[in-house]
Amino acid sequence: MTITEEMRRTYAYEDLPRLMRLMTGDEKHGPAATSTLDVLWVLYDRVLRVAPERMGDPERDRFLLSKGHGPMAYYAVLAAKGFVPVDWLPGFGSYDSPLGHHPDRVLVPGAEIGSGSLGHGLPIGVGTALGLRAQGLREPRVWVLIGDAELDEGSNHEAIAFAGPARLEQLHTVVVDNSSASHARPGGIAARFEAAGWSAVTVDGRDHDALHAAFTAPHPGRPHVVVARVEPKNA
Repeated sequence: MTITEEMRRTYAYEDLPRLMRLMTGDEKHGPAATSTLDVLWVLYDRVLRVAPERMGDPERDRFLLSKGHGPMAYYAVLAAKGFVPVDWLPGFGSYDSPLGHHPDRVLVPGAEIGSGSLGHGLPIGVGTALGLRAQGLREPRVWVLIGDAELDEGSNHEAIAFAGPARLEQLHTVVVDNSSASHARPGGIAARFEAAGWSAVTVDGRDHDALHAAFTAPHPGRPHVVVARVEPKNA
């Protein structure tokens, strides 16, 4: 991919709404996108060890967007960080655009998985962490972003139940909680993970400093989950 002057431009968090407005058309899943905006920005701006020039580096962190429906915020952040050209954004969702309504890892630079079907990202994250361990790659971290509604899917609970006893310290999960789940979690979302041996923190999903502190909290020998609470989807 050729690096253009537009891609070299430095963007800030304040630019993201403008970048998102470039994406028009039907089925934008606006609430699903905006609920993830702050989490994605803090991860890509301050936490993830990834960059456009490191996409093939085995030592890079792996970010898996399980919450792949409504990927506008994801595309905006990828554009802001130089993974995709900004001039791709207006074509979002069109027939010949690489930026589909669900991200495709074959078409979107920086995307590690194709996603959108609920419940797949965390199991893939478990497998990715196991694969890194098997290769002796201890430094790369695996980050999975899921929505609270994905916890209605049994595949996620199998992944949660496995990862704790397996001591997958490289595995990190962010649950964006916008009160979309159909089934309540007794004791809250964090309690579900803690019961399986995970380290867990619940924070305001719009507070960048709180998110950064939660993302970087030490959790030796355990996988880590951050529950990021945002405004309810239908508020």
